[in-house]
Amino acid sequence: MDDKIKFELEFPIHASPQLLYQYISTPSGLSEWFADNVNSRGELFTFIWDDSEEKAKLLTKKSGERVKFKWLNGDEDASYFEIRIQVDDITKDVSLMVTDFAEEDEVDETKMLWENQISDLKHVLGSA
Repeated sequence: MDDKIKFELEFPIHASPQLLYQYISTPSGLSEWFADNVNSRGELFTFIWDDSEEKAKLLTKKSGERVKFKWLNGDEDASYFEIRIQVDDITKDVSLMVTDFAEEDEVDETKMLWENQISDLKHVLGSA
């Protein structure tokens, strides 16, 4: 079994942390930019794209700050992703920090996917 490689991306975003948090932590917010549709039952989230569906468990959720999901695809090793809101203490600039994992030969592709997703989020927020 291949070990997945952990990577972190930073995306500067012109939006308040409170607004941003709604888009990263709620099914309605996530379905506006992350997936075609998102449903949740408690801690279990179902992400739907075209004709595929992935389930994830919400591991941690800190209001206005971060969410962390673990994919429930049977892969027990690194299969979580985290989206963190970071605010610079001095400039008050807001960034989204994304931590994810990918197979070695899929890292660039996965990073590009996140860039596209965050670009969609910026359009939804009107900060693109």
